[in-house]
Amino acid sequence: MLRLVYVALARLIAPFAFAVVLWRGLSDRSYWDRLGERFGFGAVKLKERCIWVHAVSVGEVQASAALIRALRARYPEIPLVLTTVTPTGAARAKSLFGDDVYHSFAPYDLPGSVRRFFDRVQPRLAIILETEIWPTLFDACGKRGIPLVLASARLSQRSIGRYRRLVGLFRQTLSHGIVIAAQSEGDAERFRSIGANPDRTHVTGNIKFDFQVAATLAADGAKLRAQYAPARLVWIAGSTHAGEEDVVLDAHERLLASGTDALLVLVPRHPNRFDDVAANLKRHGLIFVRRSRAQTAATDTQVLLVDSLGELMTFYAAADVAFVGGSLVPIGGHNLLEPAALGLPIVSGPNTYNAEGIARLLIEVGAVQTVHSAAELAASVAGLLRDPETRRATGERGRATVEANRGALERLLALVPPLIG
Repeated sequence: MLRLVYVALARLIAPFAFAVVLWRGLSDRSYWDRLGERFGFGAVKLKERCIWVHAVSVGEVQASAALIRALRARYPEIPLVLTTVTPTGAARAKSLFGDDVYHSFAPYDLPGSVRRFFDRVQPRLAIILETEIWPTLFDACGKRGIPLVLASARLSQRSIGRYRRLVGLFRQTLSHGIVIAAQSEGDAERFRSIGANPDRTHVTGNIKFDFQVAATLAADGAKLRAQYAPARLVWIAGSTHAGEEDVVLDAHERLLASGTDALLVLVPRHPNRFDDVAANLKRHGLIFVRRSRAQTAATDTQVLLVDSLGELMTFYAAADVAFVGGSLVPIGGHNLLEPAALGLPIVSGPNTYNAEGIARLLIEVGAVQTVHSAAELAASVAGLLRDPETRRATGERGRATVEANRGALERLLALVPPLIG
C-alpha cells in the first residue's frame, strides 16, 4: 500500500518538477537539453553492462572525479555512465571527462522512467554519491540484482525520522542489497538504526577530501595574480548567488572606505546570471572589469567579475582570502575544501548544511570564520588581509585538515571488487 501511495505521489509531483525544468530553461537553455532522459529515454544505449555513478550537481561531479578516474583505470573494459540532475553538473562532467565517460541526466523516480533508464544503460554496479534516497530506483536495483553503494553516505540525527518513514518502500533492498560507505561512525550507526545491514555498513570517510590539486595550479594562479593585481591584496567571493552579491559588494565598499586597497574577484555560481551581476555592479557604482573582456585590470579597478567557466580553483590560487558562497543565503553553502586545500583562510556565512560535517570540522580547527552580515564579512576579510601571519596560520590549519582526512577513496574502492564480480 505504501508503495502505491509513493508512486501515485511521485506521478503527481513529476509534472511540476518537469515544469520547473522548463521554466528554468527560459533563462538558461541548457535546461532544455535532452529532456527525454529525465523520463528514461536517451541516446546512450549500451550493449554491455556498465558501472553507473550518480552525482547530483557540480560539487558532487567534482568530488567524483578521483573515483571515476580510478574506476576507469581499474576496469577499463567496463563502460562508465555518469548521471547528474543539473545542466551545470553535466557541463562540469564534460569538461572533466570528455568522451571517456557516458553522461545522462538522471531519470525521475517513476517506475517507467527507471525501467527505461536501466534497460538502456544496463548497470552492473551503481554508486550514488552522498545520500539521495530514491525508493523506486532502490527497489529496482534490488529486483534486478544490481549492487548499490551509497558513497560518502551521511544521515543526520534530524533526518532519521524522515528516512525511517520512507524505508518501508525499499526495506528489503536496504537490509540485503545496499552497501553503505558512511562518512563517519555516527552516520553508520544511524543507517543501522533504520534497517541497514550491519555487515554491509562501513565507515570509509568522505571522498570529497580526496580530490587532487593540479600540479600547475599554483603557477596558474600566480599568472592570474600578475595579470589583474600584481601589487595588491586580493579576496575572492566564489560561487555566489542572487541576494548574496549585495552583501559581498556592501562588504567590499566598507573595505575600500576603510582604506584597504584590495581587488574583489567575484565568481557567480550560475553562468546565466553573469549579465545580471554586471548590472548590479553598475548599480553599486563600482569600477569593474569582466574576465571575458579584459586581460588586465587598472590600479583603480575595484572588482573583477569572473564571467567564465571552470576557473574558480585557479582564481582561488590567485587570492589571499576566500569567501565561499551559497552560505549567506539559504542554499546550504558550496565547497569549502577547495580553498582549504590551497591553504587559504576562509570566510563563510552560517548556511553550510550541504556539508555540515566538513564545515564543522574546518570551523573547529579555526580554518573558517563564520559571518552573518556585510559588516561582519568586511571586518573578517579586513582583519585577514591586514595580518599576513594570521592568514598563513589560518590557511595552514585548513590545508592540514584536508590532508589528514584523505584516504576515503581507497577505502571505498576496496568495497568494489566483490560487488562487481
